[in-house]
Amino acid sequence: MKRVIIISGPTGVGKTSFSLALAEKLKGEIVSADSMQIYRDMDVGTDKVSRPDQEKINHHLLDIVDPNEEYSVQDYQKDAYKKIDEILEKGKTPLVVGGTGLYIDSLVYDFKFASSKPDYALRASLEKDYEEKGPEYLLDKLEEIDPVTRKTLTGKDKKKIIRAIEVYETSGKRLSETKQENKLSEKYEFYLYVFNNDREILYSNINQRVDEMVKEGLVEEVIKVIDKYGLDENSQSMKAIGYREVLPYLEGKIDLETMKEEIKKDSRRYAKRQLTWFRRNPYVRWIDKSIYDSDEKIMTYILNDLEGD
Repeated sequence: MKRVIIISGPTGVGKTSFSLALAEKLKGEIVSADSMQIYRDMDVGTDKVSRPDQEKINHHLLDIVDPNEEYSVQDYQKDAYKKIDEILEKGKTPLVVGGTGLYIDSLVYDFKFASSKPDYALRASLEKDYEEKGPEYLLDKLEEIDPVTRKTLTGKDKKKIIRAIEVYETSGKRLSETKQENKLSEKYEFYLYVFNNDREILYSNINQRVDEMVKEGLVEEVIKVIDKYGLDENSQSMKAIGYREVLPYLEGKIDLETMKEEIKKDSRRYAKRQLTWFRRNPYVRWIDKSIYDSDEKIMTYILNDLEGD
C-alpha cells in the first residue's frame, strides 16, 4: 500500500514548521490542504509558507487559482490525488499539510461527488430566491427533499443550501446520500496526525500571528487583490478569515484595533471548529504539544510510528 502522511490541526498550532522538517527528514514533498492558500497574491493573510522554504521543499497546490475564480472540494480532490501519485512515482513521500478538514476528508474517505453538471440557470434562480424570499424559504425547500442535509445548515450557508438543492434537482440524488456512500479510501495508506496544544498557548499564538500579519502588510495586501481582481465581500476568497474583517475597516466602519480583534476572535473560533471536526474522525493520531515539549520528540514519535507499521 502506498503511504501518505497527513499533518493537520488548528490554525496557529505549528504545522508548517514541523512539516518542513519532516519532509526534509523523509525526503518528501508537500501537498497543501489549505483552502485559502490556493489563491495567488494572498500570502500574508493565509500565512503562506515562504518562498525560500518552497524552494527548499517542493510544495504543491499553492497559488493555483486567481482570487476571483471558484475552486471546489471536488477540484481539490482531483488535483491532490494527481500530485500524490506524481510524488510517489518519483519515489518520494507525499506529505499532505493543512487545516482544511473537508479537503483532508475528501482524500481520506475518497468522496464520491454527485455526478450532476452545474446548472447555472437554476443556481441563479435559487440565488434570486435567497435574496428576495430569504434563506428560510430555501431551507424549507431543502427540508422537503433532504432533511438530513437541512439539519447541518443555517441561513448563513447560502452556497451550501443552493448546492444541495441543485444536486437534487439535477441528479435526483440527495446530497446526504452521496456522503453516506463515502468510505475509507483504498488508494493509499493514510497516516493522519492532528496537532493540538493547550488552549491558552494556542490562542496566544493566534493573537500574536494576527499582530504580525498586520505589521507585514495585511491591509495593503487586501487592497492590492481587490484592485487587481475586482473583488468584493461576495467573492469566495474575500470570505476568508483575515480578509473579510479588513473590508469594513477599509470602508471606515471600524478602526484598526477593532479589525485586529475581530480577526483574532474569528481565528480562535475557527481553531475550535477545526478541532471539533477532527474529533469525529476515528483514524486520527493525536499529537498533543502540551505533552511533547519539543518538535524533536514529536518527530521521534512519528518516525517510530511509521516504522512500527
